[in-house]
Amino acid sequence: MKQGKLIVFSAPSGSGKTTLVHHLLNQPELKLAFSVSATSREKRPAEVDGKDYYFISNGSFEDKILKNQFIEYEEVYKGTYYGTLKNELERIWALKKNIIFDIDVLGGLNIKRQFPKHTLAVFVRPPSVEELEKRLRNRQTESEGKIKMRLMKATQELETAPLFDVIIENQNLEQAKRDAYRLVKEFIEQ
Repeated sequence: MKQGKLIVFSAPSGSGKTTLVHHLLNQPELKLAFSVSATSREKRPAEVDGKDYYFISNGSFEDKILKNQFIEYEEVYKGTYYGTLKNELERIWALKKNIIFDIDVLGGLNIKRQFPKHTLAVFVRPPSVEELEKRLRNRQTESEGKIKMRLMKATQELETAPLFDVIIENQNLEQAKRDAYRLVKEFIEQ
């Protein structure tokens, strides 16, 4: 099986990485397919199992860890796992597509370590922590406690930005979309 390119988008929650990933997926000439991550967190109302995430129980997730079925995984928040199943990469490569990830920073760096020559690791940085908090609150999907937890984690994640191949500052969404497209197109054409 021929291995395609891997494009990793990582950022603190609320930075806009998912918006950028969706924009890129809508560009057919890039031949991208979304890597659906597995998670043990609860499904949000608008999310679809198998499209947004593979929603599985903590027990099932831990069983898959023991069976070495993940390329990478992380307990991102206490009792909440996220990870990339090996069969997800195989599924997409069988379609002769490049894989795009919307993934936490540790998972993104782990993929880059495993596939260094085939991976473009992009960090999406918000304009400020204050703007990040505003975006998280505007989502209206999480409790005050979850927002505070995400903001605390965001300060740690922002420190990892220099470990990525490139940083996109998401101050202006349209400019960030243009930057993301250019970077991904150049990487795929290498």
